[in-house]
Amino acid sequence: MKAVQFTGHGGRDVIEYGERPEPTPGPDEVHVDVKAAALNHLDIWARRGMPGLNLEMPHVPGSDAAGVVVDTGEEVTRFEAGDHVAVSAGVSCGACEFCRDGEASMCVRYQVLGEHLPGVHAESITVPEANLVPVPDGVPWEVAGSASLVFQTAWRMLVSRAELSPTDSVLVLGASGGVGHAAVQIADHVGGEVYATASSEEKLGYAADLGADHVIDYTEHDYAAEIREHTGKRGVDVVVDHIAGESWSDSLGSLAKGGKLVTCGATAGGNPHTDVNRIFWNQLSVLGSTMATPGEADDVLSLVWDGTFEPQIREVLPMSEAARAHELLENREGFGKVVLKPDSEL
Repeated sequence: MKAVQFTGHGGRDVIEYGERPEPTPGPDEVHVDVKAAALNHLDIWARRGMPGLNLEMPHVPGSDAAGVVVDTGEEVTRFEAGDHVAVSAGVSCGACEFCRDGEASMCVRYQVLGEHLPGVHAESITVPEANLVPVPDGVPWEVAGSASLVFQTAWRMLVSRAELSPTDSVLVLGASGGVGHAAVQIADHVGGEVYATASSEEKLGYAADLGADHVIDYTEHDYAAEIREHTGKRGVDVVVDHIAGESWSDSLGSLAKGGKLVTCGATAGGNPHTDVNRIFWNQLSVLGSTMATPGEADDVLSLVWDGTFEPQIREVLPMSEAARAHELLENREGFGKVVLKPDSEL
């Protein structure tokens, strides 16, 4: 079978679509014939290389995929051949204090398929039974293969960590990306007034279609000033910032007193300037969030499968064009998710 892979860190030129041995499931694993697999920014970081990330090469990237069960290991009880499934990429130990307390994403040995472990951008994969969720037969493969990581991440950020209420106002930064466009939909579904930022009229239009009440082009406007103007200098109750970098101060400046900034990433830089005076004087909360628990993933994906939430697909490409898929993410071209399909499926 073939898989997207790279033998060393670097630019898009290190990506190959080459032969690998057909996987065989272990006792607790499921063998899946992949029908669709989406990219996330994790795939960019894994390819470029990060401090402390020591991957076995060649490495197969990818944290999102969906397909049909081919066969199962002898200890598997939840799935059988022919079932439709999607990957949930978080891997926890099940034994540490956090796992035993039901907080799998806080596991002291937490890892993510495609980032720390071999990923799922391949024609055929084996993954632990615990890392699969059932998918109803009528769900399109592009949806099933692109929803898991971003929707569970955004759900935990807003519902579990920020404890979003129907009266809360929310600002979502980077609404055109995977987590951003999921967060807009969840904020609209659970909370009150929704503000969103993006970098073009087209992207702002998509964000409005998904539920944003107010949209701001951050390339032309100071979004913190825009938020203060829209809210009568009050600010919003929750800011979703997965960008950090230079946006961090403006995110803090967009919050109402007692507001919450929740973050799951730092695509623009992980060491931003922080206004500590603003944090303590306005009694702000800064909340970190990573992935989700299995129960949280089940909750939000059930709302994807029934159509309440919808992953936006910017482009579907063959796996042999994975380098172009990485380029789309790196250059921030389009809105929503980039999906790969095995060449044999196109």
